[in-house]
Amino acid sequence: MTEQPLDWQELTNLTRGQPFVVERVRLAGNGVAIEGEFELPQLAQLNVEDQVFVTAFVRSHGSIKEMERIFGVSYPTIKARLNRITQMLDFVETDPAPSHADVIDRLRRGEITANEAVSELEGQT
Repeated sequence: MTEQPLDWQELTNLTRGQPFVVERVRLAGNGVAIEGEFELPQLAQLNVEDQVFVTAFVRSHGSIKEMERIFGVSYPTIKARLNRITQMLDFVETDPAPSHADVIDRLRRGEITANEAVSELEGQT
């Protein structure tokens, strides 16, 4: 008899919101297990209520009006909760700064001036 896996809500209840690290991952299809120290994705680290809220927000295509209807609360309440959740999540950079090597390559090809290259390189830390 195979044991049913715990869902995230049960896991969250067991850990009572305390941070934890996953040390073993088993691929369901072939039974391969990987051991190590794995951090959960940011959204999985939210409490169950916030996960439900984010899911509803995505399913409503970001419509605050729809969120007001679903949760029966006002616009400021939805905005406040979104702001609180936003503070818990790291921003994912979708347009990272070019590497030093990229800047130098563009300078060599004449795509940017020396001053532009210096400016871009100084902007990186």
